[in-house]
Amino acid sequence: MPEVFDVAIVGFGPAGVVAAALLGQAGLKVHACDRMEAVHQIPRAIALDHEIMRVFQQLGVADAVRPYCEPFTPSEYFGVDGQLIRRMTMVEPPYPQGHTPSIVFTQPQVERVLRERVAQLSNVTVALGTEVTDLVQDEGGVTVTLRRANETGRTIRARWAIACDGGASEVRGMVGIELEDLGFDEPWLVVDVLVNERGLARLPKTSVQYCEPERPCTLVIGPGNHRRWEISLKPGEDPMQAATPEGTWKLLSRWLTPQDGTLWRQSSYRFHALVAQRWREGRVFLAGDAAHMQPPFLGQGMCQGIRDVSNLAWKLAAVVQGHVHGQAAQRLLDSYGIERKHHVRELTTRIKNIGEVICQRDMAMARERDTKLLADCGGVVKDTPRQDILPRIDSGLLGVRDTSGRGTLFPQPKLEGGVLMDERFGNGWRLVVDETIAAPVSDETLRVVALGSSEVRELEGVVASWMKRHACHAALIRPDNHVFATAASSDELPAVLTEYRAALA
Repeated sequence: MPEVFDVAIVGFGPAGVVAAALLGQAGLKVHACDRMEAVHQIPRAIALDHEIMRVFQQLGVADAVRPYCEPFTPSEYFGVDGQLIRRMTMVEPPYPQGHTPSIVFTQPQVERVLRERVAQLSNVTVALGTEVTDLVQDEGGVTVTLRRANETGRTIRARWAIACDGGASEVRGMVGIELEDLGFDEPWLVVDVLVNERGLARLPKTSVQYCEPERPCTLVIGPGNHRRWEISLKPGEDPMQAATPEGTWKLLSRWLTPQDGTLWRQSSYRFHALVAQRWREGRVFLAGDAAHMQPPFLGQGMCQGIRDVSNLAWKLAAVVQGHVHGQAAQRLLDSYGIERKHHVRELTTRIKNIGEVICQRDMAMARERDTKLLADCGGVVKDTPRQDILPRIDSGLLGVRDTSGRGTLFPQPKLEGGVLMDERFGNGWRLVVDETIAAPVSDETLRVVALGSSEVRELEGVVASWMKRHACHAALIRPDNHVFATAASSDELPAVLTEYRAALA
């Protein structure tokens, strides 16, 4: 008989390893596999944000990944004539999530930290160097056939499966899910360089978007001496030739010579905007690049995958552990695809719009773009926080009233003693109220956080500012830190709690 698990995860990259860690930490029996034997040695993602660091905090690895992270510098956009036309920054302190809002990081080391966390969970089995050759599902679960090189296949059984096996996902093909094309397809060269002191002295001190019709390109300042270029390729240019050391150094000659650093990676890609038509087929869910791909202009690729599994993990855990039953359980699981697909489509649209600013190839239209952007800001370029680009959740498992705070990411205040809210109150359902609301008593399903009471005071006022902005005095927070509903007064609170209990009845 095959061994039985609660969840089988196919793919052990960033989305898969975080899914395994979240589900394993919740107490589920998990099997994760990946065709590779070890962490990919070259960096692919380079950017994270405070929402993802809050997930790492939940897993207990935030301190362990910090040595491999640095604050993201501002990104300055320069137009046709070299003039500054836009500046993207991060929100000002106090930081609303308790972590640096925009971060650059070194992916291989961070993935190793995450894998070390999974290795501490005895209820998670990891099979590396293992591929999935077949997946069959029925009403009771999923049968997955696994095979290592030079070995006969074996099967495992799981109640649910998550495909985190990348953009070319074989599992997505096995369950018959197609990708929708959102209309972006361009050839680019991505180059990572470890720059020496001489080279660093020649480079800009901020990240740069060169919005030049001749050849749009991006320079990102990574951790330490890591610098990344994303360079668009012109029609007729050979992507394979561009990715050779000779071709790459030719394209980098504007900034560096081979004496200024060492090539770490150079790869030609086609930047796409794709999203899965469905995110669930029976007992199989898609997450990460298996569910979506977007252009890299805000560094959201890895963030999106971790948002996926953060959204899905608590819902699967609630169903597997019997906290939600019947039709409510199906609605809860269906809400994953509803919420994430809409969020991904909206954010991808916004990223595409930014990409169109960068990638305008027509000289006259590029000059019009520059003139409009400068006119919109009165000739003085203002800082635009990257976080302002992120949409809220606007459908799915949410309260009935569409208040301004509903579906947004709730802040994480620093409390007296320097502890962050999640560290003290955990990551389940939480009702956060200020001093104007008579706080109900916590129960086994809902933790009440009475900010402003004699026992719980925030130090920096991030929740007070958030509640003032959203005209509320109470917020019901989901396990993934998004707001289910808000209440403007004690009179509105009973209706919010009734909606919450009905949603999970």
